[in-house]
Amino acid sequence: MSSTRSPIAPPRSFLWTRRVVLTLLALFALLPVYVMISSSLKPLQDVTGSFQWFPEHLTIRPYFDIWKTVPLARYFGNSLIVAGSATVLSVIIAVFAAYGVSRYRFRGKRVFTVTVLSTQMFPGILFLLPLFLIFVNIGNSTGIELYGSRVGLILTYLTFSLPFSIWMLIGYFDSIPRDLDEAAKVDGCGALGALFRVVVPAAIPGIVAVAVYAFMTAWGEVLFASVMTNDTTRTLAVGLQGYSTLNDVYWNQIMAASLVVSVPVVVGFLLLQRYLVAGLTAGAVK
Repeated sequence: MSSTRSPIAPPRSFLWTRRVVLTLLALFALLPVYVMISSSLKPLQDVTGSFQWFPEHLTIRPYFDIWKTVPLARYFGNSLIVAGSATVLSVIIAVFAAYGVSRYRFRGKRVFTVTVLSTQMFPGILFLLPLFLIFVNIGNSTGIELYGSRVGLILTYLTFSLPFSIWMLIGYFDSIPRDLDEAAKVDGCGALGALFRVVVPAAIPGIVAVAVYAFMTAWGEVLFASVMTNDTTRTLAVGLQGYSTLNDVYWNQIMAASLVVSVPVVVGFLLLQRYLVAGLTAGAVK
């Protein structure tokens, strides 16, 4: 008994072409990951020699040595503190700013929105020297050491993640009916009560998308972390350079450390993928 195809079904040639293209894209994306995993399970002499697709000598020693060659645990803690703090501050400030822009009318509202969005046009390196001079001058005049501190790096990352976070949450809050706010106010809630009891629960996907964006921006940033930190406050993105010395490059440990530091981002993305997609889609409606 032959099966009949739906008249609106795509042709078989399209289906096979799609399968081939997706297979090639999957191989293109997964091949570097396999090279990293296989290299992290090899002794150093095998990695520096001719490349072999299948390791002859498997070892997990690089995963133990990465914590001794460089102070990876300290770099890991610095990255968690900086990225986590920047994420929390970005979410809190963006929620209040986006709610005010979305729900209230005030003079300069359009100018504020355009200005927030226009900051994304400028490359990050343009702000490197001004921020460096600002932090140094603040430290010289007030004694508050921002240069070389985690606080200064957190403030630096806020300058990048906050504008986009505000803009995205404005679009998400605009998609939430204002009748919900009015109903909350009828029940006795003030503006803040309506925000936290009604709007924020309805905007969880958008808030999660903002949090993931802010965390990933701070977690893997290299340029400002290499200039604004010292040996004590160095983050993972810069600390991985410690596996390259004047005498040798520990390629197997670099691969192992890269996989280890990628775990928080990958796990968080997989757990929050559903909210992330919903938040980005709804935030892009406006």
